[in-house]
Amino acid sequence: MPRKGVTSFCFSPKPSSSTHSLPRFAFSPSQPSLSETVMDRTLATVESTIMKWDPQTTTVGRITSLFHHNRREARDFIQAVNRLQKAMHLLLTDNSTSCKLARAKSLMQIAMKRLEKEFYQILSMNRAQLDPESVSTRSLRTSSTSDFEEEDDDCVRVGNEMISEIEDASTLAMEDLRLIAECMVSSGHAKECTQVYKIIRKSIVDEGIYRLGVEKYTSSQIHKMDWQALELRIQSWRNAVRIAVKTLFNGERILCDHVFASSDSNRESCFTEITKEGAMILFGFPENVAKNSKRSADKVFRLLDMYTGISDHWLEIDSIFSFQSTITIKSQALTSLIKLGAFVKAALNDFESAVLKDSTKSPVLGGGIHHLTTEVMTYLSILADYSNILSDILADSPPPAKHSFPYSYFGFPDSDESPAPPVSLKMAWLILALLCKLDAKAKCYNDVSLSYLFLANNLQYVVAKVRASNLEYLLGDEWLTKHESTVKQFAANYERHGWGDVIDSIPSNLTAADTPEKIKETFKKFNTSFNQAYKKQSLCVVPHRKLRDDIKASIARKIEPLYREFYSSHRLRMQRARNSVSVVRFAPEDVGHHISVMFFGTEE
Repeated sequence: MPRKGVTSFCFSPKPSSSTHSLPRFAFSPSQPSLSETVMDRTLATVESTIMKWDPQTTTVGRITSLFHHNRREARDFIQAVNRLQKAMHLLLTDNSTSCKLARAKSLMQIAMKRLEKEFYQILSMNRAQLDPESVSTRSLRTSSTSDFEEEDDDCVRVGNEMISEIEDASTLAMEDLRLIAECMVSSGHAKECTQVYKIIRKSIVDEGIYRLGVEKYTSSQIHKMDWQALELRIQSWRNAVRIAVKTLFNGERILCDHVFASSDSNRESCFTEITKEGAMILFGFPENVAKNSKRSADKVFRLLDMYTGISDHWLEIDSIFSFQSTITIKSQALTSLIKLGAFVKAALNDFESAVLKDSTKSPVLGGGIHHLTTEVMTYLSILADYSNILSDILADSPPPAKHSFPYSYFGFPDSDESPAPPVSLKMAWLILALLCKLDAKAKCYNDVSLSYLFLANNLQYVVAKVRASNLEYLLGDEWLTKHESTVKQFAANYERHGWGDVIDSIPSNLTAADTPEKIKETFKKFNTSFNQAYKKQSLCVVPHRKLRDDIKASIARKIEPLYREFYSSHRLRMQRARNSVSVVRFAPEDVGHHISVMFFGTEE
């Protein structure tokens, strides 16, 4: 063809009206799309990085840990996978049938296998650094993934020098796990990642529960278990629930939230599966005990301990198990509280019935403290130490039926306008049951004075126990004032009946004009009444020192001054009389001494 024609065709400035006038190379069908170009460049960039760590083809990939070997290289590997994933997503959107996707998918599978292995190795090799106690008590370095990617080695080195070696290893392990998890989840391989995580971390939690001594018991096992053996398990459970909540479960929640920070669904599913079995066993034990233990008052304290174990940590339990999928765990903890509370309320009602049904009729020698008084008050003083827990348990309990006992004995300010706290009412009511029973037992004495001394001694013991325990705060000053006044009334009645004849035997109107016979008769009457009263009352006991001193001082005040005056006025006349020795048998000092050595007892 002539050269001129070619020249004319290529460079002619004359425009053409033909639709094929544009250069044909502008729309060549062999030109790759943008997404394919990106994929080509990505494959060229990342293939060597990924293939280096393929355990099937390289020795280093088979025997070396990527993250342990070189953290910068590990970072490059993660970045390569992220770039590959983005390129695949772009190509899938633009051309899902592209042949380049096959190679990309093959590389992605190799990368995911590598990361899955790394994830497993980090979890396995760092069990000590990632134990829940360390995680829950250590201040975590919360550097984000982007910070990790942008840090240079110098920054990492300076940061590492600021923390301990153990903290550094733990923090790095957590960051590595988080990087891998985010990469695998974003690449559509969350299932493989979470499966590894669940298996390893669940074994750690289960082992922790076992080491804490928490075991799963059937209802039959609890029912047949000796109470002392069960008490030991309850004590073990109390220690376990504190450690489990503050350390085991809390540490797992912190770790899980950190590793799967980019995926709410994965961190919830992982945490739930890891902790649910152990938590249900732990929080189900109190319900099992409450439902299958024979009810008795002496078991109340151990069940209150378990109630305290859950209620004291409830805010933490609620926070740790805040996922919707862990609501059954919180429900189990609440059910245990309800069952424990029901046991306690029923046991306290049984305790009240036992007090009212006490049938011992033998009077206590010397009007001393009845065993029922010591048992009830010891029990209630210990019970008062659980007043905060009892306030929760008794909050919805109906008030006691006040018509059941003489209300004047109640001694507690309570009205519809200003209702008393339920726990205070319960304590006052149980003491009232005791006092009414003691009132009945006082009638067993043939001597009225001993009846009153018995009531004074026992009520004083009750008041002293109240003052020496948390009952003082539950019952208040008004209750104490009323019952201390009643003690004084009982003591005064004892004096009147026990020493009234002695006091009445000393006339206050004898004068020098009275005949010797009348004076002599007065001395004899005093001698007889004092001797009888002393012999009888010297067998009495008043264990409480202040009450004992108060009674003796009161008796002495009523007898000694009158007798001293009578003795001083008529002693000389009697000494001149025949047989005066048999008439004047007690000097005023003798009377005082006899009174001072009465009522031997031990102070409570």
